[in-house]
Amino acid sequence: MASENQTPVAGTFPSRTPARRRTVLKAAGLATLAATAVGTAARSAHAMDDTDASRPPEPYDVIVVGAGFAGVAAARAVRAQGLRTLLLEARDRIGGRTWTDTFAGERVEMGGAWVHPVHTRVWHEIQSHGISLVADDTPPDQLILPSGNGYAPFSPTEAGTRLGELLTDFFAGSEAYFPRPHDPLHRIDLLAEPDRLTLRDRLDQLRLSPQDDAWLNGHTATAGGTNTRGAYTALVRQLALSGDLATYNGLNTYRPVTGMGGLITAMLADQPVTVRLGAPVAAVTDTGTRVLVDTRAGQRYSASAVVVAVPANTWNTIAFRSGLPREFTAASTAGIAVPHAKKIWMKVRGDVGRFIAQGAETGAPLIGVVPHTTLADGSRLMIGFSVDPALDHTSTAQVQAALRRFVPQAVVEGIKSQDWGGDPYARGGWSFMRPLQLTRQLRTLQQPHGRLVFAGSDIAAGWSGFVEGAVESGEHAATLALELATTTRSASLVAG
Repeated sequence: MASENQTPVAGTFPSRTPARRRTVLKAAGLATLAATAVGTAARSAHAMDDTDASRPPEPYDVIVVGAGFAGVAAARAVRAQGLRTLLLEARDRIGGRTWTDTFAGERVEMGGAWVHPVHTRVWHEIQSHGISLVADDTPPDQLILPSGNGYAPFSPTEAGTRLGELLTDFFAGSEAYFPRPHDPLHRIDLLAEPDRLTLRDRLDQLRLSPQDDAWLNGHTATAGGTNTRGAYTALVRQLALSGDLATYNGLNTYRPVTGMGGLITAMLADQPVTVRLGAPVAAVTDTGTRVLVDTRAGQRYSASAVVVAVPANTWNTIAFRSGLPREFTAASTAGIAVPHAKKIWMKVRGDVGRFIAQGAETGAPLIGVVPHTTLADGSRLMIGFSVDPALDHTSTAQVQAALRRFVPQAVVEGIKSQDWGGDPYARGGWSFMRPLQLTRQLRTLQQPHGRLVFAGSDIAAGWSGFVEGAVESGEHAATLALELATTTRSASLVAG
């Protein structure tokens, strides 16, 4: 059943989102934009089980490890050039860090949900596959924000205006940092000092009143996981890519009617890529002429080049026997994705109205809550986001207690949740760099190393933390892998 805030959209899509999307929704919605890639529980039509460990290595031109949006984009691009391509995925589904599921009779996204026209690659994919959109653009009746020792409702106009003023101050002076937003290191000379700042460092520079700080630190902590973890430049990059504050605040507006799982399935179907699900990779060895990929089940595959399209937080779970630059170990150990990210769907009863809630960084197990759907029985589906490691996302009682900090009358009848930090193939949620990862690590992480190329929303040049960034990074990695593979093929033909 469609909710009162879901408007079908078809045909020619607008170039901008409605300005009425509020800053606080952007804050809460950041938790769903991962980087990243939305999956489906259904097995791919091209999938084969990884069970026969007795077979000799098969000769592929390119192997892609990881079937999120980055991996699917890379595998599709390589296969389109006629190269023998294998896509390996640890899970029993495609999609990586996120996937489309069902709850209370509704299609729900356990990870990323929204797209925007400024996400040009993903927008093109949606249009080219004939997928309609739903617009979530009805404003809430009230915003629930920190007030004194607790939380209180505020007028969306009043609170939205003040939040906009606070964000304007937060970003003031950063306009020159990213003159070419899709080339974030173009003016690396300007980034030496700001890239050292945490989000908390920047908040402290503003000398805000306690209430203003509480209103703003919830927004920034949702993005960075905590304000002492996330880099100031990571949020500035998002503003630069958006072009203006209105677009930045309106990124979470449109959803594919198929779910994001339908989109990634359509993308994979574009080319006859061989996919093996349930095949977690244990080791990768670059011999100098070939790359050997060993799964945990004992199967070995061989290719001229390999694209590693798994989250950076999981790189150190794979043995790269030929070695990698120290920047890779440092990035994986510190993590790029937010480590305790949780997304929680709640079926809620009670006279709660249509509200959006944003918690302060401290003392709010749910740091953001947004409405989704009104069900036929009068209950509501709501989405909660948490970066609190102590919250048991599987406990209805704990989730209800957390929600009641915002709306004491709420009754949570059911929940469906995902802890991305606890997922062994993710080890974190949405991408958000830490201080100095941009200026000291990104360039190295994006370059080929021997016959290995890395990809993913974590290391995207543009929209890091969004599906758009995953697709961009995957396509870039495919270009590099094609060069490696075609050079090897040409050399083999000459030698033959």
